[in-house]
Amino acid sequence: MTSQIAPPAPTGTPSTGYRLRWAGLAVILAAEVMDLLDTTIVGVAAPAVRQDLGGSDAQIQWITASYTLAFAVLLITGGRLGDLLGRKRLFVLGAAGFTLASVLCAAAPGAGTLIAARTVQGLFAALLIPQGLGLIKAMFPPKELGAAFGLFGPILGLSSVLGPTLGGYLTGADWFGLGWRAVFLINLPVGLLAVFAAGRILPADRTTPSTPGAGTNTGTGRIDPVGVLLLGLAVLLLVYPLVQGRELGWPLWTFLSMAASVPTAWLFTVQQRGVLRRGGTPLIEPSLFGKRAFVSALATGLVFFAALSGLMLVFTLHLQLGLGWTPLHAGLSMIPLSIGVVVGAVLSGALLAPRYGRRVLHLGMVLAAAGALGLWATVDGADGLTSWQLAPALALAGLGLGLIMAPFFDIALAGVEESETGSASGVLNAQQQLGGSMGVALLGTAFFGWARTDGFGHAAGRTYGLVAALLAAAFVIAFLLPRQARPDSEGH
Repeated sequence: MTSQIAPPAPTGTPSTGYRLRWAGLAVILAAEVMDLLDTTIVGVAAPAVRQDLGGSDAQIQWITASYTLAFAVLLITGGRLGDLLGRKRLFVLGAAGFTLASVLCAAAPGAGTLIAARTVQGLFAALLIPQGLGLIKAMFPPKELGAAFGLFGPILGLSSVLGPTLGGYLTGADWFGLGWRAVFLINLPVGLLAVFAAGRILPADRTTPSTPGAGTNTGTGRIDPVGVLLLGLAVLLLVYPLVQGRELGWPLWTFLSMAASVPTAWLFTVQQRGVLRRGGTPLIEPSLFGKRAFVSALATGLVFFAALSGLMLVFTLHLQLGLGWTPLHAGLSMIPLSIGVVVGAVLSGALLAPRYGRRVLHLGMVLAAAGALGLWATVDGADGLTSWQLAPALALAGLGLGLIMAPFFDIALAGVEESETGSASGVLNAQQQLGGSMGVALLGTAFFGWARTDGFGHAAGRTYGLVAALLAAAFVIAFLLPRQARPDSEGH
């Protein structure tokens, strides 16, 4: 979610809140579940997509990466549009567009069309998801905000368990001959319900003016198109050659493109400072990049979410392409990982993180890396595997990942000023999506490269070793993070 400063609720008082606030929260949670399901459910169906539509190894990666890349690039802009045009309006538009794009994905006649439709899905998700937190803050009185945010963990944790299993079941069941297309059509009833309910339940809001450069991304200023273009270009210059490079034989332009992403990102920060000096409202508060704690949080999160997304993709590809398991079998085999994530998140959020702070992140990284190395030892060179053999390492990795995810955003935000929190939250959530795209690109490319020469088992094992190496790097960078979250932190 992307933190935004919310306008006052149109009905009720700050002490009583909006009359239909709990029903409104259910609508927002439905949209969050739809997004998370779409992220986790597609990976299990990817091998079936290639079998049906054809396409290259890189196109399998793009089916996942195109969504998260589009989401990452426009996530911050989506939050700004909510400030300008109204969060309810953007929520309804985003849900409707996401649902329509899901139908286009299901109807795709080829891999290229599917990737384009997934990109459209990501664009509309970037309009939809950032509105949730602002709407919650507008609907709930301060004394109930903790309870409202507390529902996100269990609901989203349950979605992470159901996603791979549901994806495997729908793909394997082949209802009405739909096969993998059913994983996209599952969004249709949820999306239509979200659009219908949002129009009747969510409060009408209005934008509130703010002083340009006052330290928030709210207000009635205009969207910065040059900033959007530079940010998108910097991300694309990095991710595109990572996905396509191996298949094309790593021509010179791929390395030049990745190198060019660095000065383009620098040019974006310079341009944002110029917008602020001219009295405009930048997409991202430039002052954030002068804070060591926040920059280290960006680096930690980028590496961590790259490891997480790469692990999820490679695991399901190995089971289906390498071992020949059905999508349902592969989805069910991921349950220990998902349960570990839920248990780790609950333990961390309720008990460990408030007391131990950053040390919980370090513990989680150690456990997750140990789980990845356990997977390497289990799969490398093995002729036959069972789900039970994979379960211990998966559960350990999931436990570590859950310990990390619960406190990460709160600790990352502890290094910024209150006036910068909205912009910082947007950047952190965009970084989460970008890290996912990079993980799919980098680890997916490594997996397919090794698989062609050494077989899927060895390829999966070595890629799990890369996951452990990324988590070790995140462990080191995390020492630069604040030791504790702010005591008054309300979540991300």
